[in-house]
Amino acid sequence: MSQTLYFRLLIALCSLSECIHRRYHYINMTMNWTEAQSYCRENYTDLAKVDNMNDMKQLMSQVNNSGNIGVWIGLYKTGVYKWRWSMGDPVNYTNWEINSEANDNCAYMINGKLNSQYCGQTSRFICYNDKLVLINESLSWSDALSYCRQNHVDLVSVDSEEIQRWVSGLVKKASTPEVWLGLRHSCALGVWFWMNGQMVCYQNWVNSTVDKSCDTVRSGAVQSEDQRWISLPQTELRNFICTRYEE
Repeated sequence: MSQTLYFRLLIALCSLSECIHRRYHYINMTMNWTEAQSYCRENYTDLAKVDNMNDMKQLMSQVNNSGNIGVWIGLYKTGVYKWRWSMGDPVNYTNWEINSEANDNCAYMINGKLNSQYCGQTSRFICYNDKLVLINESLSWSDALSYCRQNHVDLVSVDSEEIQRWVSGLVKKASTPEVWLGLRHSCALGVWFWMNGQMVCYQNWVNSTVDKSCDTVRSGAVQSEDQRWISLPQTELRNFICTRYEE
């Protein structure tokens, strides 16, 4: 394959790539909010978290009812009009219908609208499962790649700002100063590429001039402190992030 053709294929992949890194699960059992939270944490990741309209549409597609029954999601009140997600994440997206100041300290969703509700009320609920997982084991890039492919799917490809936000949340819990990504440098072609075959369209490098030296094989990692990308020799031992199988 010529170098020109290779670049054309990579550019096409940039426009076509789209990944979903969260999967929702409708639970057709009734529990109060705390019980639902425990169930989701034991069987999935947590009660449903919604960051944008696409998440809400995906969540609604999992609700198999007439729309007249509310379902718990992972939103709870920490103060008057102060809400957090169950995992402690800040709230970036809401679509409130009713947000009461009373003792309604938990949220449920009905027809795509959020309502505050008394946490002791029982209801069906939505869990979610992350498709990204941080591995707190220090391996070389090649060994990390093998681990992900043997136990999950692959090293993570960060091809959008949204996926970068997911990665940023995970790396704060890492035990190494950088965390491996599925990012590789080709000296032959003079380009960086993701292991799933995508070109590096979205970028978040520490410096505008990225180290492309060919004295050693280099791979990409994300810094735990500021969540910017950095080029490292592949023999360095670091934590890493895998993508998971869909469930």
